[in-house]
Order: sequence, then structure tokens, then C-alpha cells
Amino acid sequence: MSQLTIGVVAPLTGRLAPLGKPLTYVLKALAPQLEHIRNGNRRYDVSVAIRDSRSDPAAARQAVHDLVTTEQAHLVLTMAGTQVPPAVADACEELRVPCLSTTFPWQAYVHSRGDGLRHCFRWTYHFAWGLDDIATVFAHMWEQIDVTHAVGCLWNDDLQGSLLRHEEYGFAPVTSARGHFLVDLGPYREPATDFRTHIGRMREHSAGMVTNAATAADLALFHYQARQAGLRPRLITCSRWLTDPHTHTPTVPGIHTELADARVATLVYWSPDHPYRSSLDGTTCADLAHAYQRDTGESWLQPLGLAHALVETAHHTLSTADDPADHAAIAQALAGTTLPTIAGTLDWKRGPTPNIALLRLAGGQWHPGPKGPSLAIVTNADAPDIPVTGELKPA
Repeated sequence: MSQLTIGVVAPLTGRLAPLGKPLTYVLKALAPQLEHIRNGNRRYDVSVAIRDSRSDPAAARQAVHDLVTTEQAHLVLTMAGTQVPPAVADACEELRVPCLSTTFPWQAYVHSRGDGLRHCFRWTYHFAWGLDDIATVFAHMWEQIDVTHAVGCLWNDDLQGSLLRHEEYGFAPVTSARGHFLVDLGPYREPATDFRTHIGRMREHSAGMVTNAATAADLALFHYQARQAGLRPRLITCSRWLTDPHTHTPTVPGIHTELADARVATLVYWSPDHPYRSSLDGTTCADLAHAYQRDTGESWLQPLGLAHALVETAHHTLSTADDPADHAAIAQALAGTTLPTIAGTLDWKRGPTPNIALLRLAGGQWHPGPKGPSLAIVTNADAPDIPVTGELKPA
């Protein structure tokens, strides 16, 4: 019997630590399925080695080096954040070790690594959605509210903002084709201190809705200052931080009340209502969410389903590679993978590049409730098998 090692780079500490919890939970829950893997007639013992990224790209790169040189990892898994996974992927590419990542738009995954969108990596693979997919879902929700209003764009001056503004693969190509008028309210530095200039531009252009990728604290400040100025967006769509409940953010005076009042809409890439099952044991999305809440005492998060799919794909890859102890064979198996998972079917043979498998998106809205905000799915135009569970409500 031979030994295989799966290396994991997860944010156990730092600002991304809440998003690391789903991955560590899934690794523990699926430990029995990962102890041994059968590939053809051979049976392999499998160990899982976890290193803390500390929510920092430099620490994440060092974690990869430790996993490869000390643990002899055959495959590295990572997720959470927009800066850490690309750092992990770059380190794996340099060390010629297969890597699988998830949780942020594929254009950001490629662009942040300094390569063109059609660049083919040799060792690193990713599954997620695209900026164009987010724009399409948001446009569906804008159109449920009012097709005539201009949409104010509250985007920062960092990577996220530059990508969302990009004339080729940002929001404009998708939304302009659908007849929407985007008003860039101007870049801002995170954390923000004053949005009054942005609110002035919103008033100047009669922007009735706002789209953004802001942190919960920044969005709460914007909403508060807009209300103070007598403006109330009919709909706010958020593509980055508010995919998870704002109650997971650090306590800031008034933030949760402000965002509950804003009724923020967002993308939905996984939920307990998704109709998919685990390829490992048949676990449903509802089963996984319930187990997480029962075992941790915390609400499910969207990354939970992606963490599970990440481990499912690792198991499948090592089970089907021509030689699961050979890095090149593992990378080749990933490139040829088509796998139904608890997050939907992942197909690297049909992605926008050979390194990308796409996930479909629904649109959701945070509705206030007695136990905190709950995420209702309000549009499924691009994922009709995902059930709609609530109505989109303007603020």
C-alpha cells in the first residue's frame, strides 16, 4: 500500500478566518472517506496536511513550500479571499505541484497572477463563476425592480474595482447589452471614511440602484450617508462581501441594523436549497447545511458547498489519475475532470480556459428575520434547476 498526501492551505487565523471554518469542517466530516483511496487495483493511504495561510499571501506561499518540501504533498487545495488563492496557485505552479482552488471569479484568478485571460497554466486549476455571470444575475434583479433607472457603481480603487470596470470582461459589456446605464460613482480607498462625493454623483445622474463590491462596514457607511442626504437606493447589489451574512463581520456600531434595512441582494453560488448531491456519499445540500449548523452552532455559509466540492474533486482526481503519486498525472486528470458535486457539475473540458470549470449563479436577497438575516433565492434565470424561495423586495 502506498501513501498519498493532500495539502491544504486554509485561513485558520486573520481576517479571512470565518471563511476558513467551512473548509476545516468539511475536511473533518469527510475524513473517513479520505483515509483510503482506491485507484484501479491499488489502494492508497491518504493523509491530509493543513497549513494556516494567516489570511496573508506571503504566508500562504510559505505554507505551500512547507507542504511540498516537508509533507511531500501530491495535491494542494485552497479557498477564501481574492489574494491568498492566487498566491497559493503561483507557488504551486513554480514548484510543479497540482493545485485546486475556488471561491472567486475566474477572471480575477487569472488576472491577479499577471497572465492574459486565455493563458493556460500547467499545474493549477480553479472552479468558480465569472464577472460576466455576476453582471448577468444582477441585471436580472435590477430588471425586476425597474428597467429605466441608471445604476450607480460603487467600486474601490483596488483589484476588485479595476476588474469590475474593465471594458472587456467587467460589468459594462453585459449590462450595456441589456440596456442598462452604469454610472461610475468614483473609486475609493478601503476602509472608506466618507461617501458624500459618491452620493452627490448618484443624485446628479438619478441613479435609483447601486451595485458594489464593498465590505460590510463600507456599505453600511454608504447607506447611512445616502439616507442622511435624502437618497434611498431601491436596490443594492453586492458582489463580494455580502455573499455571506453581514452578522459575520466584526461588530461596528449600527452596521447590522443599517444593512438589514438596506435589503442587500447578492449572487448565490450555493445554498441548502440547491438540488445537488455529494459524489462521495450522496449527501444533499440541505443535509450538509443542517449538519454544519448542528455541529458548529453557526449558520451555514455559501463557501461550505464549495469546500465540499473541493474535497470531492480531490478524491475523484486521485482515484482516476493514471498514477496518483505522479504530479503530472494528477494535473492531467484534473484537466479532464467532469464531476457532479454538491455544488453542481464541474467540467474542466468546457471552461473558458482549460484551467477553469464554471459554476452557475442564482440571485438572492438578504431578508431580515427574528434569528438574523436569511438568504432568499429571488432569481434563477441562469440556473433554472435551483428553486426560487422568495420575492425580491425593493428597499
